[in-house]
Amino acid sequence: MTQRRVLVLNGPNLNLLGTREPEIYGHDTLEQISARLIARGLELELDVECRQSNHEGVLVDWLHEAKAGGVHAVLLNAGAYTHTSIALLDAIKATQLKVIEVHLSDPETREPFRHLSYVGMAAEDCVKGLGPNSYMVALDKAAAL
Repeated sequence: MTQRRVLVLNGPNLNLLGTREPEIYGHDTLEQISARLIARGLELELDVECRQSNHEGVLVDWLHEAKAGGVHAVLLNAGAYTHTSIALLDAIKATQLKVIEVHLSDPETREPFRHLSYVGMAAEDCVKGLGPNSYMVALDKAAAL
């Protein structure tokens, strides 16, 4: 039996986790979070692949590739692009991928410009405000899809 694939996509500035505003985002690095996701994926019989880009078009390309590659689900922390990217919204809608939006913090409790989520307009679900554990909860949700 082929394992289901889950793609974890991280947007701008998430490569700086661990040092970037730790009072908001915590002390865990993206590499640490990714390692835990891959390990949890093995427990759930999921093949988890984690990627990060600071470039909107790269994230769009990866969504297109995910569709073509038969990915079961995508965990997407689009960072600031969550609030600005109609291109990501269109890519999610066009590919019809099962996307779970992920946030370390809760955008709705932060600055007003963070309250709008273009990603959320097309995502299956959203996990937010749990720090690095947001990713783990989202992975469990992806396994249940």
